[in-house]
Amino acid sequence: MRPESLEFFRTLTEAPSPSGYEQPAAGVLRDYLRPFTDQVSTNVMGSVHGHMRGSDAERGGKRVSVLLAGHIDEIGMMVTYITDEGYIAFKPIGGVDEAVLPGMRVKVHTEEGPLLGILGRLPIHLLDEEERKSVTKTHKLFIDLGMKAERVKSTVRIGDPITFAVGFEEFGDNMIVARALDDKMGAFICAETAREVRERGGAKVDLVVAGTVQEESGLRGGITTAYEIDPTVGIALEVGHATDYPDVDKRKHGEVACGKGPIIARGPNINPVVFKMLVEAARSSDIPHQLGGEPRGTGTDANAFQLARGGKAAGLISVPLRYMHTPVEALAISDVEAAVKLLAEFVLRLDPDTDFTP
Repeated sequence: MRPESLEFFRTLTEAPSPSGYEQPAAGVLRDYLRPFTDQVSTNVMGSVHGHMRGSDAERGGKRVSVLLAGHIDEIGMMVTYITDEGYIAFKPIGGVDEAVLPGMRVKVHTEEGPLLGILGRLPIHLLDEEERKSVTKTHKLFIDLGMKAERVKSTVRIGDPITFAVGFEEFGDNMIVARALDDKMGAFICAETAREVRERGGAKVDLVVAGTVQEESGLRGGITTAYEIDPTVGIALEVGHATDYPDVDKRKHGEVACGKGPIIARGPNINPVVFKMLVEAARSSDIPHQLGGEPRGTGTDANAFQLARGGKAAGLISVPLRYMHTPVEALAISDVEAAVKLLAEFVLRLDPDTDFTP
């Protein structure tokens, strides 16, 4: 991966952006898109749209367009109460795994800047036998800022967002570990696809790349973006569950490995023509890929795209991810690069006359 792209990936991933608080990540994405898109806009929800005009998109009085989207929100927490002693009670934003919380370092994002905190609970010595056997519930945890109560109460406000205090690192053989790869990675792929399409001379159809918001809170950004953009085709870029580590039952969850390429989804949420074109693009360009069976709604922005207005041709490409919704999400850089190549091939092959009717 080129150094400039890797630095963008790092900066986007590390920008704090729990659902409803995505502004820092949105700013990073806007800045990156401006040099190679025709227009960058942000809607009232906070989703970022990079627009690229196609060379031959006009058909029947309407412009044919493709929307590529990855959500820029992440799971996190929110301040809900401050004790008289200055300890913070919180509630999760999105699907936070309670089992990983005790002992984590976090950042509480205040108007004055981020404060480092510790997720505390009673030490194991002070827990009774039954408590040691169970996961500590969120309401039994608290955040210690190491500050006097007066300072905490004058600095921290109810509703301030909280993120895990971990960063983006390369490790092992071509791997990345970070929080919020779900789904800053998807937004990164969309932006890099737009850059590659521009460098290769542009597409025939209009291209909109989006960083959507509040996916972890109910696909809200995807719903509003799909309605606003009204694309002909909408493809969501997401993470998918890798099953290449211990204790994952492949009979239940399928066989997906990091380093073997992105996952092309197939099922009722996916337009059959879009699926076929994605597979043909991957095969003809020798892009490694895997197939994923999705027998119902995918729980991604592809759901929102398929049901927008009178219905749209929807697709889903996912990158295999280990340890989803934890502070140590991990993926292979090669899978991200392959996803960019696949999407660029798909976009450049799109013809305004393509019929997506099954």
